[in-house]
Amino acid sequence: MAENIRIINSTQEFDDMIKQNRYVLVDFWAEWCAPCRMVAPVIDRVAEQYSGKIIVAKVNIDEQQELAIRYGIQTIPTIIFFKEGRFASKEIGVKPLASFARMIDSNIA
Repeated sequence: MAENIRIINSTQEFDDMIKQNRYVLVDFWAEWCAPCRMVAPVIDRVAEQYSGKIIVAKVNIDEQQELAIRYGIQTIPTIIFFKEGRFASKEIGVKPLASFARMIDSNIA
């Protein structure tokens, strides 16, 4: 995993991160999820490509069930982009880097 990806360990940590950072991409995942493992290297590349522009974080839905419920996570991986503390867009499933880049670029332009 890329060094600059934040692992979220509590609801409070998540809320603080969303409030304190302008742009945040969050990967909702679980260890047992094969598609989550498939998309992980793509998320690593996103974190590297957008380093200094956005924050990239991972939320394990098994450990942070409250956050999964709050954002209606029914399928994983679900990647949500937050802009200025608010939900901006979402991608579900394994996608190529270009899909995430389009999502991010359309929100930070």
